[in-house]
Amino acid sequence: MRTLRRIQWPLVLWLAVVWVLLWGKVTAGNVLTGLAVGVVLCLAFPLPPLELELRLHPVGLVRFAASFLADLTVAGMRTVWQILTPSPLPCAVLAVPLRSRSDLMLTATAVAVCAVPGSAVLEIQRSTGTLFVHVMGSDSAGTDQARAEVRRLEELVVRAFGTRAEIADLTAPEPGTGAP
Repeated sequence: MRTLRRIQWPLVLWLAVVWVLLWGKVTAGNVLTGLAVGVVLCLAFPLPPLELELRLHPVGLVRFAASFLADLTVAGMRTVWQILTPSPLPCAVLAVPLRSRSDLMLTATAVAVCAVPGSAVLEIQRSTGTLFVHVMGSDSAGTDQARAEVRRLEELVVRAFGTRAEIADLTAPEPGTGAP
């Protein structure tokens, strides 16, 4: 019985879904085999307990989705314009310290930043909560604006998926400035 408690059932279910997708058919045999394979894998290769501190905030989720879609549209058009314009394309690599130190929020923010055309996360420094972001079309005058856009995206992500403590951390002064 103790062995069954060690199994992470959400992981087993996910592995069963992947198994069924790999076989391409949803049948009782595929589902049962997928569950069995998931249990065996979880017993053979135990993982540390997964602490998912994810909260869904409907209003924050709608704000994030709307703003993210607008960012995708504007950044896509801006990227196309920059590519078609014959002038040199200024680029920069920026260090952007974030206010949230949670692995989940750092990762979600990095994924959101990478999804917007014209930007890519090169590195995440977990100890300091810093994203190193490559941005297109950003000269020395636009670097502050690019940092502000990354921090705004972080705030939207945290307000959509963060815990109360993480949302409260957003009111803390921005790292390196001493001012909110």
